[in-house]
Amino acid sequence: MIDVFLNEKFIGTVENAQEYIAKLKEERRNRKITGTLNMHYDKQREEIILDCTSGRARRPLIIVENGASKLTQEHLKRLEKNETTWDNLIEEGIIEYVDAAEEEDTFIALYDEDITPEHTHLEIDPNIILGITTSLVPYSNYGQSSRLNRGSKGQKQALGLYVANFLTRMDTDVSILQNPHRPLVRTYMYDILGLEKHPSGQNLVIALMSYQGQNMQDGIILNKGSIDRGLARSTYYRPYSVGELRYSGGLTDEIGLPDKEVKGFRTEKEYKYLEDDGIAYPGASLKEDDVIIGKTSPPRFLGDLEEFSIAANVRRESSVTVRHGEEGIVDMVIVTENEEGNKLVKVRMRDQRIPEVGDKFASRHGQKGVVGAIVPQADMPFSVSGIVPDIIFSPHSIPSRMTISHLIEALAGKVGALRGKHVDSTAFDSEPEEGLRKQLLEMGFREDGKEKFYNGITGEEFEATIFVGNMYYQKLKHMVANKLHARASGRIQLLTRQPIEGRSKGGGLRLGEMEKDCFVAHGASLLLKERFDSDKTIVYICETCGMFAIYDSYKNRKFCPRCGANAEISPIEISYAFKLLLDEIRSLGVNPRLHLKNKY
Repeated sequence: MIDVFLNEKFIGTVENAQEYIAKLKEERRNRKITGTLNMHYDKQREEIILDCTSGRARRPLIIVENGASKLTQEHLKRLEKNETTWDNLIEEGIIEYVDAAEEEDTFIALYDEDITPEHTHLEIDPNIILGITTSLVPYSNYGQSSRLNRGSKGQKQALGLYVANFLTRMDTDVSILQNPHRPLVRTYMYDILGLEKHPSGQNLVIALMSYQGQNMQDGIILNKGSIDRGLARSTYYRPYSVGELRYSGGLTDEIGLPDKEVKGFRTEKEYKYLEDDGIAYPGASLKEDDVIIGKTSPPRFLGDLEEFSIAANVRRESSVTVRHGEEGIVDMVIVTENEEGNKLVKVRMRDQRIPEVGDKFASRHGQKGVVGAIVPQADMPFSVSGIVPDIIFSPHSIPSRMTISHLIEALAGKVGALRGKHVDSTAFDSEPEEGLRKQLLEMGFREDGKEKFYNGITGEEFEATIFVGNMYYQKLKHMVANKLHARASGRIQLLTRQPIEGRSKGGGLRLGEMEKDCFVAHGASLLLKERFDSDKTIVYICETCGMFAIYDSYKNRKFCPRCGANAEISPIEISYAFKLLLDEIRSLGVNPRLHLKNKY
């Protein structure tokens, strides 16, 4: 007997699994039972698993019976004339949805002509095996699966026109590409999804070659001339928001120009962009630490006696300033109220981002890279016809990754640019490579996409021919201006006295075990003395009992709480984190002792 489980609950047994599943499938296709039910026979465990729960990934397939697809030409004609619908095809038992478990029991053909009597289903289109973003990758059937996943991820991180009404929104941390293009090489999914309204890249001339070692690994080289003409420029938007909070006792915050009497008043220079209402005017060019919204708050701690004292009742300064490491122009100011009816001010800043060394770019094939150098146009290599590439891409990034689709797109882009027409690059159904090569030949170029190039610095002809073409390149949101971080001294944690964490808070950069190993391997082990003393502290130890002693600096007196003033007490230099550990061990009732010996 074979156990049957419905939604992971045992409901009974059957004698013949194949007959039972065949009967269920027939009834599902005839709409006698729910279409959300999927079934799977696990031969190893001898279990039938039925499932109609929500949250499963299911996909539609055309049913194949007796070696023929149930979707006929007649159905397709009726669909074109809008005489029938998708729901009708499901009702008639022509299309059904299967989940991951039921797919184990199917034999799916990619094309109509591939169908044999053993097949159970037919793909509606081979492209459906890819996800929405992955189906936008051109020539994706020539790429490796891991690279397709990266290409899909890269498209989600690309800057473009994410919404049409971006100027009226207060979105956090967004960028707009200033002159995005529609891709020359694209799949038919691009039109279905209506992505011409949301472009997210630019068609650039790309040459595959090494250039003075500046594009090692995944580095890319940009043409400074192209950047000066507007290549990959974007605008970064960041909102600053502040509300007037209400405190107990009827005290409130006040948004406005802080008075000089206020506790913590900054310099006049930092308030110079504020108008009478305490808000920076639109068009003001601010640098880091400039005040963008002026605000004062009531005193933090009021005792019983101080509430009536005029001297103690001085308000404190709590203005909003431009974040550390950022700058920009005030773009929009909104003054409104929040849910409680308190005043709310939102100010949006914009900053023009011009590509710089360290910015991240990517093609749609998972070939992401960081700008390694920006080269003047005069020093860039150029082709016989005078074409100067916008990007120089390292050829070493191709062999191990096997992104053939990257190369074909460059070739197809060249054809598309020369003939002035888009190239269809849908997976399994694209313009064939042979046809593209033939067209290049007809237009007077080499069929393999290579051209003779000259050295821009010496003017000499390169021995090798260089592969050059057009490619849709994307600027990703990971810009070096948002990540650059360094610090000397600054805020520390109260508990461990070590620097705080996080770039936005002005924290330190942690040097870990592995970084320490790198210093030692480089023969710079003395550098560790400097690196690891962020929480250096001096404590006094009683050499008799090994416990912490007390040093009274006012009276210049040392004594041990256990051994008295006559004990031998020595100052030692340790990490405060170690002193904290000793205190925590002591709190458990264990008394650690330190035994000192001479350093020399």
